[in-house]
Amino acid sequence: MSIPTVLISAGAVLGKANPIQLILMALIEVTVFAANRWIAMDVLQVENHLSLMYVHLFGAYFGLMLAWWLYHPSLSQKAEKETSKPASHLFAMLVLINNEGDKSVAIYNTYFAIASSTVTAFALSVATNKDGKINMTQIQNSTLAGGVAVGFSASSIQHPWIAITLGLLAGTVSVLGSVFLQKPLNTYLKIHDTCRVHSTFGFPSLLGAIAHTILTIADHWGGSNQSHWGYVALMGLGALSLSIILSLVAGFITGSLLICKLWKAPPVAKYFDDQAYWEFPHLAVGY
Repeated sequence: MSIPTVLISAGAVLGKANPIQLILMALIEVTVFAANRWIAMDVLQVENHLSLMYVHLFGAYFGLMLAWWLYHPSLSQKAEKETSKPASHLFAMLVLINNEGDKSVAIYNTYFAIASSTVTAFALSVATNKDGKINMTQIQNSTLAGGVAVGFSASSIQHPWIAITLGLLAGTVSVLGSVFLQKPLNTYLKIHDTCRVHSTFGFPSLLGAIAHTILTIADHWGGSNQSHWGYVALMGLGALSLSIILSLVAGFITGSLLICKLWKAPPVAKYFDDQAYWEFPHLAVGY
């Protein structure tokens, strides 16, 4: 269940790290995220399926700190090999819910959120493109963003309009973040986010965690057990803060280790080019 953190973080440094650096990153990240989940579940008493949803948040901000360490001024220029190709992508969403009724609710709400974020993405993609064309990368990312945002509350949302609104907001922050935030991150903060994990996972998961806290308080406001649910919401905010802090600190430390000369990091001229790590028999002598 901790594997998605590594996949998300790798998206932020894709093309700028060699396999050895990625292995070191994975070893450290999975260890720290496992500790993060243990604290969230055993100390803060966050439910198991909710602690898993911080995987997107943790992976995104951990990866951004790595990208900060691996930044180079030449990355400000658009690299031809960095652009995506029209190939298929495989997306997976995991929700650990035991109750059969809650599973059905989670499926419906996830569908509503993804549908809403997709429609929003199409509209905003055209509106923000100077040629009025659709950017399929933004569509794919925003579709995933809707699922990420609703993941925290998928089994507890009782009204479809809430899931639809959450998906709309997720699609909005994903597209607008991709359009307007990417350049400032690269230019001013020196963070080159290769696959835009911040707008795809970071913002939507932050939105989803905050929305879950608000919904928890609203659903039990004025009830007989209001203080208990207030405590639950407070622990949720604590788990959110814990994930952000641990991911940033762990990412900062890991990034400082990755730039060590021992790992023989690829030169900037070889960024986004992995040919050196593969054998091509048809290029060998004698073939």
